[in-house]
Amino acid sequence: MVKFIAEVSSNHNKDLGRCLSFVDVAAEIGCDAMKFQLFRVNELFAPEILAKSKIHRDREAWELPCEFLPKLAERCQKVGIEFSCTPFYLEAVKELLPYVDFYKIASYELPWNDLLINCARTGKPVVLSTGMATMDEITQAVKIINENGCTDLTLLHCVSGYPTPVEQCNLAAIETLRKNFNLPVGWSDHSVSSGVVLRAVYRWKAKAVEFHLDLDGRGKEFSAGHCWLPKQIKWVIENTKSGEAADGDGLKIPTAAEMPDRLWRADPSDGLRPFVTVRKEWLG
Repeated sequence: MVKFIAEVSSNHNKDLGRCLSFVDVAAEIGCDAMKFQLFRVNELFAPEILAKSKIHRDREAWELPCEFLPKLAERCQKVGIEFSCTPFYLEAVKELLPYVDFYKIASYELPWNDLLINCARTGKPVVLSTGMATMDEITQAVKIINENGCTDLTLLHCVSGYPTPVEQCNLAAIETLRKNFNLPVGWSDHSVSSGVVLRAVYRWKAKAVEFHLDLDGRGKEFSAGHCWLPKQIKWVIENTKSGEAADGDGLKIPTAAEMPDRLWRADPSDGLRPFVTVRKEWLG
């Protein structure tokens, strides 16, 4: 079963009603989890960057208020999906602890050992994105998370390009990560390509798909080109999940749908259909 995780990122526009609508829509289109981000600009960027870059200072308008957390967790529980959030400062791990079903660690924070340790020590499941990382960096991060008590770790192959060109998605890396770490591996999508997502699931056996969602094209990040709209991704989710029903148990035996036709195969004695036993019934 593939787990679809809708990432709100900064498309919530700091509006609680809009945040709750994201949760409702995610459930309606078939998502299994809803994910937000918890950051404070002053704890995300170094002071020398903020001193000279208005673009970075303006991201303060993208911050998710902490008082939204209990309401978001409650709405997720009500509609039957998991609630997750990405912490971007150490205190955020504690602030999220009473509410999240799992932690998500972003690709940009993968080298930050203290954050990895704090998330792992909560005992909750962790999802780790691997965009921009080398295998050595991923190995170190996995080692730290495992050594600090996490027993439920999922890796996401990720290309941190916004958007990611299809030819740079490198989905084969999903198998590379799975073989090297013997962990569940998924795909964090920035391509907004249904073909890429379906390929990640059916060819490369991605166990989770994370994608950026916007409700209406009015989110702060929509213009960058890496966010899906509900109708676009709903088709992908429905087709992925309906296809899963076809997997079966792998036993090669006649199915219920085939049973009525088994005796209408060619009889070994003369090659004619149906079997002789059925023909005899027709003689009467």
